[in-house]
Amino acid sequence: HTLFVLEDLTNVTFNTDDLPKTLRNSHRSWAFFQLEAFLTYKAQAVQSTVVKVSPAYTSQRCPKCGLIVKTNRHHDTHEYWCAQCQYRCNDDRLGAMNIEMLGQEWLSGVKRPKIQKLTTTG
Repeated sequence: HTLFVLEDLTNVTFNTDDLPKTLRNSHRSWAFFQLEAFLTYKAQAVQSTVVKVSPAYTSQRCPKCGLIVKTNRHHDTHEYWCAQCQYRCNDDRLGAMNIEMLGQEWLSGVKRPKIQKLTTTG
């Protein structure tokens, strides 16, 4: 039994300005929908499960110390660098690590796992 974990990209849209107006709405998130449909079909064929998790903070959370800071992700160099513990990695790898962690939480019984940014008061 295998678990496939995807970000829930429902209602996420992408720039489609380069497409003709008649195709813009239908192509906004088609690739993700199609990937999910194919993966779900294949998973069912091998008695596996597809779980969608919240994408919130998956590209901002340090997998080592848990710090969530938006500016730790450097889009121009595709790097994540934690200002607190100095952990560094590729920003896409970081997102995948956090999505995998959410999948592990789902396996542990959390019905809707998500990363929550804690606020401090003082």
